[in-house]
Amino acid sequence: MLYIYLDKNQICLLSLKKTLLGQFETNYFVRKHEIDLLNRGRVNSVDLLASAIKEALTHSQAQEKDVFLILPQESFHFFKADIPQDIAQSAVFSFMMDKARASLSVDLDNCFFDFFVKETDKQKQLSFFAAEFEVVKAYAEVFQLVGLKLVMVLPETLALFKLFEKTLRREKRETIFYVSYQKDNKLTGYLFDSGGLQVAERWERAVSKEEKLEEVLKSKKEEFEGQGVKLNRIILSGDQSENVRQDTFTKEVGVWTNPLKRIIPDFYEEYLKMLVATDKPFPLLSFDMCFGAFVFSQENKEFQMLRKPVRGKKGEGFSLAKIPVFKREVLIFLVSAIVSFLAFLGVSRLNINVRDIKLPQFQVPSLDFLQKPTPTPTKAPTPTPKPQFKKEELKVNVLNGSGTAGKASEVKDLLTEAGYQEILTGNADNFDYETTVIRVKKEKSTAADVIKKDLSESVTNPKVETLDADEASDVVIIIGADLK
Repeated sequence: MLYIYLDKNQICLLSLKKTLLGQFETNYFVRKHEIDLLNRGRVNSVDLLASAIKEALTHSQAQEKDVFLILPQESFHFFKADIPQDIAQSAVFSFMMDKARASLSVDLDNCFFDFFVKETDKQKQLSFFAAEFEVVKAYAEVFQLVGLKLVMVLPETLALFKLFEKTLRREKRETIFYVSYQKDNKLTGYLFDSGGLQVAERWERAVSKEEKLEEVLKSKKEEFEGQGVKLNRIILSGDQSENVRQDTFTKEVGVWTNPLKRIIPDFYEEYLKMLVATDKPFPLLSFDMCFGAFVFSQENKEFQMLRKPVRGKKGEGFSLAKIPVFKREVLIFLVSAIVSFLAFLGVSRLNINVRDIKLPQFQVPSLDFLQKPTPTPTKAPTPTPKPQFKKEELKVNVLNGSGTAGKASEVKDLLTEAGYQEILTGNADNFDYETTVIRVKKEKSTAADVIKKDLSESVTNPKVETLDADEASDVVIIIGADLK
């Protein structure tokens, strides 16, 4: 399979050839052209784009023929809607079509489209994507010129969302800003929430030599806040993000930051191991769209934009897929009918007299329990209050204030063994702390006692203080000289 990402003047090609061991031999190519290949998500020139793709195929030595195409979000029409809780599953499609026709200024009869539903925080959200026939047709012509076949089209936002989808929790609704920082010092980003893409417009910003990346993103965070949007996380990708330190970056921006280079090994390692590079390690941060599309194609096979039955122009009928003659439901029905017939036939051949069948004798139960005295009610025990947090969700920052190197890493290991997952380490503002301090946000106050218990073998009597509400972390632990 060829995973090809096209932007205004850029081509990223990832070639995956399946081996006998179930892995994929990997080749790749990336180039930015001086001439625009796309214009607002559409093919600028069929011949020019075909020539650029031919060059990519030659340099990557790709031999695959089927193309999984990833396009900028502006190539698609998009809308998002909450699904009523009481709506029947069979009515979701009709609900979607009514919403799509009301929300989009495009004739859906002339579009390929598909959608997905994601449930978060007890709310179902529907995300709808549509691509016009003429737009897809132009791309298909390009690939036909170079001997390739277009089999799938995907918005880049779905590929990017797939890269951090596993880090999301169904019971929590988050707002996430996905930012890519490339070699040309250009930033691009999309705003997501736990249900998928939130804003279809892509944010773009150049970082000058006089600016720091942290300052630019902090300014963007404050801009979001002015619009009533509070960011819960920033996902940082792109080859320029390679050397970003999560702890200092989070502190300077003021938003919990997850570098993609740390997410992939923790949540998508099985897919990364499937890619076998021929000469050097796979540059994931430069091919995040292609890698996300690869994961999407493995996990979301039901999303097939080019294979949806859509009513197009006269004579077009259905799209690429053929309707199977025998479906699983039909097979189940036929098997059930045959089994029922055989069972009936067997019973009918047995010579059984209904009068000979003896029914079991039932005794009337005793009613003595009605005469028992009513027991004296006892006072119900006071329920133990439940913690206001989950360990795996708590954002913990461990700072070394003892002056002894390696203490922050020791505490991080102890917390990891106790079930905490999101832990940063660093140095405190000074190394003169005699007593360990645990600072906890007010709404997570019950975490203090739990952490004290988890660290009781190393710290006997730490101080507990309240952490400011605007801090990116939920808990800050400053290690003192009292740590054993």
